[in-house]
Amino acid sequence: MDKIVVDKLDLFYGDQQALNKICLTMKEKSVTALIGPSGCGKSTFLRTLNRMQDLTPSVKISGKITIDGQDIYAPGTDVVLLRKKVGMVFQNPNPFPKSVFENIAYGPRIHGESDKKRLNEIVETSLKDAALWNEVKDRLHESALGLSGGQQQRLCIARLLAVGPEILLMDEPTSALDPISTMKIEELIAELKDKYSIMIVTHNMHQASRVSDRTAFFLSGDLIEEDVTSILFTRPAKKKTEDYISGRFG
Repeated sequence: MDKIVVDKLDLFYGDQQALNKICLTMKEKSVTALIGPSGCGKSTFLRTLNRMQDLTPSVKISGKITIDGQDIYAPGTDVVLLRKKVGMVFQNPNPFPKSVFENIAYGPRIHGESDKKRLNEIVETSLKDAALWNEVKDRLHESALGLSGGQQQRLCIARLLAVGPEILLMDEPTSALDPISTMKIEELIAELKDKYSIMIVTHNMHQASRVSDRTAFFLSGDLIEEDVTSILFTRPAKKKTEDYISGRFG
């Protein structure tokens, strides 16, 4: 089933076009990787999917993005509910300067959950789903800033899971991490796709080939090619894709 359908998406920063007629479909409970050189539009595109681009002055967007058949740019769209459904993890871990527990409980509280027993359950389940519970269960009331970088990134993922999203957007989630922490995040992505639809921006083509079902190659604001990951990396249809994958540029 199609989870996200993007049709002829254009995005401008003032007079400068950053995305050009992007058409892309993402299936439910799958992982899609976005690859391409720096400045090619990957992160810009990712941020259109939960309307983070609304926060940027002078942005103009046209075309259509539907999630579960609903046009997310339609008038009257509840952006708060959209961002609850479509969560985002950024390049650098950004835990709140609060305890591990309060980081996870923050979102559910914002959305009206006040029952202490229920909050305890949500915190434990979210940390388990983010493969972090065993490492922090005795440190729940210590500052999240005391965790390692890799633990902080998994905490940020747990914080997302706590509000019950359906789609996880990950913008280079391992680029600031060491190889062991990177491996843990990749293993986590493999587990999470049983429950969530995931889109990941990565500069690391090996990572894209390891974690994703499908890969989309962006270049200069254009979507050059999108296919099953194993096909795109071994038998790309476009010469630009082949040149990028083989290291001729980028």
